[in-house]
Amino acid sequence: MNDDTLLPFDLPSVRRKKLTVDFDGGNQSSDGGLLLLREAERRLGVCARLAAAMPDRRDASRIEHEMLEMVMARVAAIACGHEDAIDLDRLRHDPLMKIAVGRCPTTGAPLASQSTISRLENAPSKTQAARLASALIDQAGATVRPGKEAVLDIDDTFCAAHGGQQLAFWNAHHDERGFAPMHIYHVASGTPVAAILRPACTPSGTEVCTVIRHVTQRLRRHWPNTRIVWRGDSHYGRVEAMEWAENNDTDYIFGLAGNAVLDALAAETALNLRFHHAMSSKPKLRTYASFTYQAGSWKRPRRVVARLECSLQPGENGMRQEVDIRYVVTSLKGSPRYLYENVYCQRGQMENLVKLHKAQLASDRMSCHSATANQVRLVLHTAAFWLMHGVRAAIPPTNPLATAEFATLRERLIKIGARVIEHIARIRIQLPTSCPERALFRTVALGLMPSGP
Repeated sequence: MNDDTLLPFDLPSVRRKKLTVDFDGGNQSSDGGLLLLREAERRLGVCARLAAAMPDRRDASRIEHEMLEMVMARVAAIACGHEDAIDLDRLRHDPLMKIAVGRCPTTGAPLASQSTISRLENAPSKTQAARLASALIDQAGATVRPGKEAVLDIDDTFCAAHGGQQLAFWNAHHDERGFAPMHIYHVASGTPVAAILRPACTPSGTEVCTVIRHVTQRLRRHWPNTRIVWRGDSHYGRVEAMEWAENNDTDYIFGLAGNAVLDALAAETALNLRFHHAMSSKPKLRTYASFTYQAGSWKRPRRVVARLECSLQPGENGMRQEVDIRYVVTSLKGSPRYLYENVYCQRGQMENLVKLHKAQLASDRMSCHSATANQVRLVLHTAAFWLMHGVRAAIPPTNPLATAEFATLRERLIKIGARVIEHIARIRIQLPTSCPERALFRTVALGLMPSGP
């Protein structure tokens, strides 16, 4: 670290008052919110869980950086907006980052550098990376307290690849190479359950069934009395997944691609809808239907819910009536309208959760060559999601930031300048007197503290 003292310098005056700048402000950090992330980790223990699952083949007598310190530093840096491992070369001297991992801000040794963090990400084998992904499932199972029913959303998102990464496939829809990581979230709490790296192609029935089976069985260790409901679009409405769910006391509601047979089953309802729309002055009319349907690859008929919407659309000879039909296959009971509007359509909220994970925590920056290392990075970014979610959950519900996006939380609660003073028996953190969210910061910090002595 360069300890050279820089000379003060002058800038243009303000109201005839001389403006002088120096670097004598003491030991400071630009990420005062690391204190909140530290308390969130103490409450959730997600980094400790991942550190316990990470392989450590180092000689114990020569270790300078404990596994938990490295994992916490990497995850906290991601939460603060420093998404690349090379950022740790600067943050390893940050006083609040040292405090976050349990080291003294001034007398404590520097944290792990980029090369050490990169070795950490590339150390696990495929089996060990799978154990890390399973640790995230255990984190959700141990932290979330579900009711009698828990709905799990499953979906994938496209992440572009820039280089020769393994598993990067060409995707014609996005017109570039990349990945399509599979995300799973618990709906009621908005917490991540799993994040799985995979190629940018449509998942097969065997792949979907394998994921659903593994996650369900893992969660049932923690939720033995909770009925799990899987929800996803037509990519996940695979016969293998539905058969497994039906045989293992699990429910599902998936999108279903339309075909001529389904259209014929909904034809009478569509005809009635056309008539009522022609007699109505409303621009759109919507109705629902429910019937049993058995595809050629299915061993049994299943319930299908159809949503039909009639409206006027431009055509070659002017405006004409058109009926748009969407199908859903499900094992749930209830009216067709309730199942479609109140159950299936609510999966749109998952798009917002994926945006928080991908865009605001930069989980699409999978730049390692090895697919296994990129899976480890995906797990670390998911751990950062847990910490940011933990901070947001500690905000009082009446405060507007209680439903804010992570980028807003980072701007308002994380990116706060702090002066750090280390004494013999005390460490003092001085936050700006002009901090706009100082009252909320105090409330969240104390709220994350354990309730015990």
